[in-house]
Amino acid sequence: MSSQTPTENSSLLPNPSPHHDEESGHGQSKATQFESNPRTRGIIWGTLTVVFVAGLFLLLGFQHLLEDKLYPLFGGLPKDPLLAALAIMDKAPVIVGAVLSYLPILTRHLFANNASAIDLKSRMPAHVDIPRLREGKVGGFFWSVYMGCPSEEEEGQNYLSATWSVRDTLEQIDVARALIEKYPETFQFATGTDDIKSAIKNGKIASLLGVEGGHQLGNSLAVLRQYHALGVRYVTLTHTCHNVFADSCGFLPGIIPRHGGLSSLGRTLIDEMNRLGVLVDLSHTSDATAAQALAHSKAPVIWSHSSARAIHNVPRNVPDDILRLIGAGEGQKDAIVMVNFAPFFVAPPDKADLESVANHVDHIAKIAGRKHVGLGSDYDGIGSVPVGLEDVSKYPALIAELYKRGWNKYELAGLTGGNLLRVFEGAEKVSRELQRAGQQPSYDLYKERKDIPRSEL
Repeated sequence: MSSQTPTENSSLLPNPSPHHDEESGHGQSKATQFESNPRTRGIIWGTLTVVFVAGLFLLLGFQHLLEDKLYPLFGGLPKDPLLAALAIMDKAPVIVGAVLSYLPILTRHLFANNASAIDLKSRMPAHVDIPRLREGKVGGFFWSVYMGCPSEEEEGQNYLSATWSVRDTLEQIDVARALIEKYPETFQFATGTDDIKSAIKNGKIASLLGVEGGHQLGNSLAVLRQYHALGVRYVTLTHTCHNVFADSCGFLPGIIPRHGGLSSLGRTLIDEMNRLGVLVDLSHTSDATAAQALAHSKAPVIWSHSSARAIHNVPRNVPDDILRLIGAGEGQKDAIVMVNFAPFFVAPPDKADLESVANHVDHIAKIAGRKHVGLGSDYDGIGSVPVGLEDVSKYPALIAELYKRGWNKYELAGLTGGNLLRVFEGAEKVSRELQRAGQQPSYDLYKERKDIPRSEL
């Protein structure tokens, strides 16, 4: 055993058979002589220092020339806003909180509910198809299983006349599920936040279902439970019409309230949605309905596709006094307002463009906070679009505009999807807590129904 102890100059790996210089009689190898030469070491370290200083000079002095190509090496973002947006969206793709896709209703009207007749890999007639979803960096969205409001004559004064809303909604769910299953390499069916994250990790587009209007429930809490079993994860309390649960804001000013906000059954509906983990969606609701729902819901809520009334004064947009009820403070509720792109809700006629949509995003962020705004779009559900936001491929352009306005990458990642995930996770947490606490399903009936006999239990 050698009695020599290692020093800082000792080799990390032992030389198994050192060669001796027989003529000189020295036992030191040439490599060791080289390493121990101070002059050689000085040259090497001097060269490395020059290279390091030169690289630092180039990075700091000519950053504007280098960073758009080299930014990933240094953890920064390009100065070019569109390149910055794309870099952010590579890691935080868009998760559109609702009604990005009315593909099911297009399938109904254009293809008689025949999902096999649709080729989503080719250009679709409206705003959404697979190539444009990929170009727009979409990581997830809600497929809207929507049916329009019945006429007053069809449903009757007390909403008791039978309509086909429930049947038609089930057909919409069937179409959506069929299209999702038709393209398994692109879409992954999702019913919660874990599924969304899994889909994005797998390079797929998370596909969720949302019902856009309480009239589609057929006045029944049991229908809500069955929709939930089929995968529905948000329900808009109203569409453009009142229903047994709540008042709508209508489409134009002047709609006369029916309940003064939520009905008693509407409050029970929210309780049941909280228990199930179905997101309460307040787009289309009256201001009174929205305020009461925020106060009543135990879980965070969403506006799936609404903009800011202070920017453009139409009933469908959210006023500042409601926006101030959103947050984490006393008397506030966690929520997200997902901006609608429909030109009528964004700006005066012929004025809607990308910048005006960004103004809505900025205003909601200013009043409620940047953690409480997202993207709702309404693509495929609107007849016209803002200039610069012609279809789903244009999302990066909007993110680039907000980047120019000073939003940082974390705020933009929240806007594209992080904020919705937080709200959704909050609703899931409340659902678990309520079910662990033993909250039972509600079997309340609409008081005007005469088809089921009442019994005292």
